[in-house]
Amino acid sequence: MSDKKRSIIKTSLLVGFAAVIIYVLFTNLSDIKKNGEALSVGDEAPDFQLTTLEGETVKLSDYRGKGVFLNFWATYCPPCKKEMPFMQNQYELFKEKGVTILAIDVAEPQPVVEKFAVKYGLTFPILLDLNQETMNLYDVAAIPVSFLIDENGKVVDRITAGLTESQIADYMKQIMPESEIDKTSITH
Repeated sequence: MSDKKRSIIKTSLLVGFAAVIIYVLFTNLSDIKKNGEALSVGDEAPDFQLTTLEGETVKLSDYRGKGVFLNFWATYCPPCKKEMPFMQNQYELFKEKGVTILAIDVAEPQPVVEKFAVKYGLTFPILLDLNQETMNLYDVAAIPVSFLIDENGKVVDRITAGLTESQIADYMKQIMPESEIDKTSITH
């Protein structure tokens, strides 16, 4: 086979692969546009049930009446590693103000997640989404992703990036229940 024929075959294969990739991306984007975003600001946050590192079963609906900073993450994710200490600091500041953090680890073995939680001194609830069902329910494609959920279970925001500590503090304030905001303004 001549070099020219090989070159034509290679080029044809590359064009074919590119066409398949473009087709897959286009159909996925078309599906999102047809069906609307899986979860939009103002929507009710879908309820889920997951297990904590301690083996406790937790549902999102258990936190109705509180603001929930819902974070999807993994131990191998550099931005996740960076924001975890910030989340821990803000959890300590806001847990008595009606705001909690639920950190959903996506599909990692429990021992790996436990080791990470101990290393970083994490005390907020860490939930295991071993089958990625909750990740799919919330239409999470890349991590980290955080959802701000208000005391009524409504999605206030979806953040698709790693966060600084001041950003996390601002987001926690946004989802603080009205009754806690009133207490804060009375005491200051």
